[in-house]
Amino acid sequence: MKEMKLDGLKKIYFVGIGGIGMSALARYFNSLGIEIFGYDRVETVLTKNLETEGMKIHYEDDVTQIPKGIDLVVYTPAIPKTHQELNYFWEHNFVVKKRAEVLGLISKNRKTIGVAGTHGKTTTSAILTHVLRSCGVDCTAFLGGIAANFESNFVAGESEWVVMEADEFDRSFLHLYPELAIVTSMDADHLDIYGDQASMHRTFYDYVQQVQGQLYHKYDLPLAQHHNEDIRLNAYGIEAGSIRATNIRAEAPYFVFDWEQGTDIIKNLKFTLPGYHNVLNATAAIAIARYLGCTADDIRAALLSFKGIKRRFEFMLNEATQVYIDDYAHHPEELKAAIKAAKTLYPNRKITGVFQPHLFSRTKDFAEGFAKALDDLDEVILLDIYPARELPIEGVSSAIIFDKMKWSRKVLISKEALLEELKTRDLEVLMTLGAGDIGALVPNIVKMLKKS
Repeated sequence: MKEMKLDGLKKIYFVGIGGIGMSALARYFNSLGIEIFGYDRVETVLTKNLETEGMKIHYEDDVTQIPKGIDLVVYTPAIPKTHQELNYFWEHNFVVKKRAEVLGLISKNRKTIGVAGTHGKTTTSAILTHVLRSCGVDCTAFLGGIAANFESNFVAGESEWVVMEADEFDRSFLHLYPELAIVTSMDADHLDIYGDQASMHRTFYDYVQQVQGQLYHKYDLPLAQHHNEDIRLNAYGIEAGSIRATNIRAEAPYFVFDWEQGTDIIKNLKFTLPGYHNVLNATAAIAIARYLGCTADDIRAALLSFKGIKRRFEFMLNEATQVYIDDYAHHPEELKAAIKAAKTLYPNRKITGVFQPHLFSRTKDFAEGFAKALDDLDEVILLDIYPARELPIEGVSSAIIFDKMKWSRKVLISKEALLEELKTRDLEVLMTLGAGDIGALVPNIVKMLKKS
């Protein structure tokens, strides 16, 4: 197979261009004036936006639609091995690279800030990017979600710094050697790839060995013995660690807190993204911003002007009598955090949650954790599993979560029945939760709520 160089590229083809990480990479190369082509399974708002930006995309697995003269093919591991176009590229000796490999090559020429963690990395990356750019650090960023401040998952910058999500899925982050790194969490996930949590942790240990300068990690993660001894370790937390958020309180619509690192203290920071978990994400981002010379006043203004990320505790409706929040939560810890944030903001209101489990394997591995998290809601509407890349697993359905729940105010229905079910409810605070195609229902839910 031919070796790849990033300079001199004229045409790049993306297999799975509509993925959040793939589209960020496509936008990067498009910004350089390279012609971008791609395939995805379905047309989405994101793929339509890519086409508006000049990229050429089709939605059938059809080798006849591949243009001539492709210099590089980029693919995501989520693409099945039976995919005809991908196999055509391999069989005809094209230069074919995983998304993570290409990100790794881009990062070699820049000072990289890698943000890793089984959850929290997209929010932390977006906060960090917004804060740095607000403070005059003109960083480039590859994000795992659409940041509302930029209306994109890719941000082009002129400085030497680049913010990259360091994704543990398929061990992708082992292609990165960041100058600065954040590790937000290491809860068990992707056990279909890793087998068990110990194996996943070993991969995180391998990743932090590759950090070149400073490592910022949540204070209770087991990283003290596993990092490169030449780098500096910084533990952060809520009322814990050497970098900490203290005096946290909800003052709707803000969470307010103090940030401390030794004698460096910034008081009464108002943050627009609710939840203790988001204060924690902001704490890590502020630490790097301070390290790179951002002033306290600039950080304060940046947190106040942060608009959030699509599907990360996103307010779809926020009125006196009715609130609707949409969140990407697809792991028990993420569910717990999102539900806790809603309960903290609205302690005296009924919270109804709609949850769509994501993946058969994740449902099987974490059914008990999902059930326990959902039991904290006042009412639960549970949907069928969104399979994504997986085939069904015998005996695994949403019913295994449903049966483990102790709370009686629950129903299990199909996605198609959701709108009619919601019409029968007296909804005070509604949350839609999950990483599947539940997001496609959001506009119709908003319309329905506005009519009621």
